Amino acid sequence: MPSPEEAPVARLATVDPQGRPHVVPICFVIEGETLYTAVDQKPKRTRRLRRLRNVEANPRVEVLIDHYEDDWSKLWWVRLRGTARIVDDRRALELLAAKYPQYAADPPVGPVLVVAIEERIEWTMSPS
Repeated sequence: MPSPEEAPVARLATVDPQGRPHVVPICFVIEGETLYTAVDQKPKRTRRLRRLRNVEANPRVEVLIDHYEDDWSKLWWVRLRGTARIVDDRRALELLAAKYPQYAADPPVGPVLVVAIEERIEWTMSPS
């Protein structure tokens, strides 16, 4: 299984104050037991994103990183459960820029969502 840390995109799941799930694709980087993602310049209606409001109301999140191919023997996914917080973190922005050339050219402005990974569940179609 390729390293989930190298995957280009993941999905972040949060829950709003009414208990409704909210899932969005994210660019991310993992360092140790911490995942970082940031609000970037891609078009958005507001900088006050629903994912941020949801984390303020309920910091419990899940992140799904997956890989799909028509050759199903290469399928895999990793689900990360954890607690998120919103910060301004210059180092996290540097880590993201090191992974994504687009961010190196046009760095995210933040804020940064930091997820303390508390549980990691992995599945792969083929044995490692």
